[in-house]
Amino acid sequence: MNKSFVYHPIGVIRSPYKVPKGTPIQSSASKGAKGVIEIFPEYQDGLKDLDGFSHIILVYHFHLAGKSNLRIKPFLDENFHGLFATRAPARPNPIGLSIVRLLHIEGNRLVIRDVDMIEGTPLLDIKPYVPEFDHREADKTGWLASNIHKLPGKKDDGHFSG
Repeated sequence: MNKSFVYHPIGVIRSPYKVPKGTPIQSSASKGAKGVIEIFPEYQDGLKDLDGFSHIILVYHFHLAGKSNLRIKPFLDENFHGLFATRAPARPNPIGLSIVRLLHIEGNRLVIRDVDMIEGTPLLDIKPYVPEFDHREADKTGWLASNIHKLPGKKDDGHFSG
């Protein structure tokens, strides 16, 4: 199958982080960092009832990611791993996923917390986070099991940027 897909942003993410280097590598490592999502006017009506959720899932484009490689050295380890066994931003399809806290909605602006995206990140979609749908108990976490303790305070060092 060799098809192309074209997605169009529904908005833009405003963030205190201006460049990849120094940005928290996961939203769970970015506790308290505030941001704003500006939804484009033609999509604003889709925000109806979203304010009833405490958390939302953001699907976005890693617009500053560099070229992808299938074997990479991730942020939390010194060893090379297969790209698909990591959360590295430089991917064949540079799509990001973050769960953030929704603080409130003001018209077409969503005020959020636990931001781990870069200023100007194109937003592709929003989904409500529902623990009964989205939470799973994991039996295994692969190579991360011995490295997850490094996450708190871990920042992007710039090696996946374009």
